[in-house]
Amino acid sequence: MSIPTPPPARSAGPIAWLVAGTAFMEMLDGTVIVTAMPQMAHVFKVSAVAMNIGVTAYLLALGVFMPVTGWAAERFGVRRVFAGAVLLFTFASGLCGISGSLWAFTAARVLQGIGGAAMVPVGRLAVLRSTAKQDLLQAIATIVWPGLVAPVLGPPVGGFLVTYASWRWIFFLNLPLGLAAFLLALRLFPSIKGEQRKPLDLKGFLLVGGALTALVFGFNALGQARSGPLEPAALLAAGAGLGGLAAWHCKRHAFPLLDFAALRLPTYAITMWSGALFRVALSSAPFLLPLLFQTIFGLNAFISGALLLSLFAGNLLMKTITTRVLRRFGFRQVLVFNGMLAVASLRACAFFTPHTPARLIIAVLFISGAFRSMQFTGLSSLQFADVPAEQMNGASTLSSMMSQLTMGMGAAFGALALNASTLLRGGLVGRPNLGDFDNAFHLAAAIAFLGVLGCLRLGKTAGQLVSGHKTP
Repeated sequence: MSIPTPPPARSAGPIAWLVAGTAFMEMLDGTVIVTAMPQMAHVFKVSAVAMNIGVTAYLLALGVFMPVTGWAAERFGVRRVFAGAVLLFTFASGLCGISGSLWAFTAARVLQGIGGAAMVPVGRLAVLRSTAKQDLLQAIATIVWPGLVAPVLGPPVGGFLVTYASWRWIFFLNLPLGLAAFLLALRLFPSIKGEQRKPLDLKGFLLVGGALTALVFGFNALGQARSGPLEPAALLAAGAGLGGLAAWHCKRHAFPLLDFAALRLPTYAITMWSGALFRVALSSAPFLLPLLFQTIFGLNAFISGALLLSLFAGNLLMKTITTRVLRRFGFRQVLVFNGMLAVASLRACAFFTPHTPARLIIAVLFISGAFRSMQFTGLSSLQFADVPAEQMNGASTLSSMMSQLTMGMGAAFGALALNASTLLRGGLVGRPNLGDFDNAFHLAAAIAFLGVLGCLRLGKTAGQLVSGHKTP
């Protein structure tokens, strides 16, 4: 499939920033509820940990429906699909705001995720196709920043609204923002259809969607421990089986839903799997930290969310020197050394107690934010360094899907780690203590460390054209 590059006059900065802006809105809604979960749980009459399904279901819908968006854009036109997705996202946000039960809220989040799935990949692909390799680092930085900023700004924004208004305003605020994005899309996006009209791989969509749904809800059931090991084991087994069938089908289909050709490129494959591990591990922190601050430290939603702003400050600081550091040391050295520092800063969160000075917590989170910014920007930039133009579509779709799913799995992983630790000590599910949070952070750091080991397989000259680094 081929989505044509927009004309130069309309594919410049405004489209790139509109794509980044909608990505920010989409990703913000993936994490903004974390500080509101105790209050929402009280309204829905469930435990705070059980509210992770609202995060997971939203990001699962994003991942499942993202592969279809490329086909839809080619079939119906980029502007029509993008603008329609913004409207669906906005409408679903209103439904989230009026929800009265956890399952009604989860259903609205799924609908919201379906709309969000089409907002970013089409615009992202257009930006990638119109950018030369030597300018790819700057273009990727523009697209990547929402993924770094949104998970950090989400908790304080949610905390402020919960403390001084209502958690429902978290979603009502999307209404004017969504309308503005819709009008800008009609003005900026060209109305161009693809040159080819390939059939939709419906069987591949059903297999991939079924596999992802079974796996995510299997992990969620395992963490919640609602009905013993039988339910999660059955879901995980079904997910693994459907996933194997989906891969077998896509490798043999003439027009597969997912194109795995780019995985033959070492830089793409290594950054794909290492990035997945890092996202699962590091994305658990914006879920775990607000819960720790509220349920164990006794802080209110606004203060616990505000503490996470230090992560955002670290992200901003590192952004100013990322390009220079990568040019000086190259991708391999940065991803390995910086990755170890990111692991250490994540593990340091396991030593927070109610008596830890606030300035020390802020310092640790600031440092952690800086390291995660460097790691995610480096991984995302290197990922497309060696991808040829004819494989960019499939590579971008697969990467977008994996990024969204692993970010969503961060919340599920955090809940699983907390509840597993609670069960092992004989406690009640949904009522973790300080030791359970410590164990969750230690486990997250171990997962991130596996991502660092993957980066050791990179060559010394990996991504030189993108970074500008010259080996001696």
